[in-house]
Amino acid sequence: MRIDIVTIFPEYFTGPLDAALLGKARAKGLLDIRVHDLRAHTSDRHRTVDDEPFGGGPGMVMKAQPWFEAVEAIEGFQGARRVLLTPAGKRFDQRTAEQLAAAPHIVLMCGRYEGIDERVATGLATDEISIGDYVLAGGESASLVVVEAVTRLLAGVVGEPASLLEESFSTGLLDYPHFTRPAELRGMNVPDVLLSGDHAAIERWRREQAIERTKERRPDLLDG
Repeated sequence: MRIDIVTIFPEYFTGPLDAALLGKARAKGLLDIRVHDLRAHTSDRHRTVDDEPFGGGPGMVMKAQPWFEAVEAIEGFQGARRVLLTPAGKRFDQRTAEQLAAAPHIVLMCGRYEGIDERVATGLATDEISIGDYVLAGGESASLVVVEAVTRLLAGVVGEPASLLEESFSTGLLDYPHFTRPAELRGMNVPDVLLSGDHAAIERWRREQAIERTKERRPDLLDG
């Protein structure tokens, strides 16, 4: 997979993209990530990427022209999923991660300030995504969330692919509780069923626990 990230803070990504699963995926050649400086596509000596909003109001708005030029300079951008990270976007979830993981090329656009000129959303982006109902200082941390959620779904990235099939959200439910040795710790015991060796009973218990946990913590996931 090829992922291009456009940002005014390329240094933000120094470190995270080389660590843990992302670093391993890059080392294996499973993931090609490139970071682009939006300011390289400005024309004034101050490398200005923002301006006052039409109609007045607080804050500054990122200009459209640098975004068009930066993304259009990326090889193969026409066929890429061009994702604008914005609080106004569709909420990012596991299904969206799976859809993006099926794309060979993704471009992630990291906004800042009060927002980005709407013409970037309507004339350049193919998707608008929000990672949650809150506001961040910029799209950089949101883009890392998307990169990690998508990358771990690629073949060969996760050591045990079967683990992807039963984790939270993959089945529409939250994941069931997990335990490991020792069987007793500070007065807290591992449920007997997990020590029974009865695999059918264990599967039933895990399913029941996933449903109960989802009812308690995320009942919205059970709608429909």
